[in-house]
Amino acid sequence: MTDSSDAPTPPEGLPDSLASELARLTPEELRNTIVHAQELLQFHQETTSPIEPGPREDIIRVTEHEGYTEVVKQLSCVEGCDDCPHGPYLYHVSEEARPEGETHLHWTFMGEVSTDDE
Repeated sequence: MTDSSDAPTPPEGLPDSLASELARLTPEELRNTIVHAQELLQFHQETTSPIEPGPREDIIRVTEHEGYTEVVKQLSCVEGCDDCPHGPYLYHVSEEARPEGETHLHWTFMGEVSTDDE
């Protein structure tokens, strides 16, 4: 084991009991814990994401940030447009509370962006 005075400080919000348990793990157990934590995080993002494409929209990328979700999407016209698809466009999406207590998504258009595919 290493000197406990050199141990990193746990991030704010991590329960003390979890930080203590993590400090007792071996490097192999920590690696396995990281893998499992990443899988859990991915699972929660996949199952709780309120971001869904609308009609004639293709979502290119969704990136979670503190306080908002960054969404890049393309739009297609109904038919007959030689310039389709349009975009990609960047949006910042946040959840806003309504007076009746429910929340809804607020989409803020940030502008056109280029993708790595171009």
